[in-house]
Amino acid sequence: MSISIGIIGGSGLYSMPGFSKQEERRLTTPFGDPSDAYVLGELSGKQVAFLARHGRGHRITPTELNFRANIYGFKALGVDTILSLSAVGSLKEEHKPLDFVIVDQFVDRTRGRLSTFFGEGLVAHIGFGDPVCMDLARVLHQAAANVGLHAKLGGTYLCMEGPAFSTKAESNLYRSWGMDVIGMTNLQEAKLAREAEICYSTVAMVTDYDCWHPEHDHVTVQQIIATLAQNAENAARVVAEAVEIMPLRKNCKCGQALAHAILSDKTTVPRATVEKLRPIVGKYFE
Repeated sequence: MSISIGIIGGSGLYSMPGFSKQEERRLTTPFGDPSDAYVLGELSGKQVAFLARHGRGHRITPTELNFRANIYGFKALGVDTILSLSAVGSLKEEHKPLDFVIVDQFVDRTRGRLSTFFGEGLVAHIGFGDPVCMDLARVLHQAAANVGLHAKLGGTYLCMEGPAFSTKAESNLYRSWGMDVIGMTNLQEAKLAREAEICYSTVAMVTDYDCWHPEHDHVTVQQIIATLAQNAENAARVVAEAVEIMPLRKNCKCGQALAHAILSDKTTVPRATVEKLRPIVGKYFE
């Protein structure tokens, strides 16, 4: 089965409606186990792989997520495009619950998360000024319009550590910075996808206003759960449409992200490191 499209399901989306010919594939990577088995199947006539970010049953906290294993697993399957779905809080009045924001920037407020494949004798510095694939983002934006859903193209995702929600002081600070939405997961995925030369874009699904809002001064799990089911249903429609209209030929540069990023003298890189990262760097060490 040739698979080029990956889907990461966030909170509330633990399976992908519309899949046919499903099979599960459980992988082990050099970085440990991914969040769950990858579900392989056909969606909108194309072969795709789905992964529940937090595991089915929502068993893994944002801090505990093995981002490296998740992205490495997709790369090992042959995936070159990832559609990421993520539940978020809104930091602007204009982004209402049930709205989608297809973000184009990130700000990192996490602490010490592992977000690179490199090290152990191999140094690479990817360009990350534009952290998502805008060609893919535009496909997602068009897909949302095609199925009649409101989505904004562009916006900044503040990635916080969690698992607790923000204080009001933090929430208002992030608003003063001009942030659009707040979540706990997507920055590390975006960095690792870029290192793996995979096109990546996030659909941020607004579940609530963050605690800055006078009518939402205490964000609760109950409030979020109330909108997750509808968000998940809408997200599934957007993803199915995006897979349908996604062009076969790529014009972006995501697939060459490492072409000028590796600084190490290749003759000095340990063979074990090259073998460990072969799905990612193999073509540069042939």
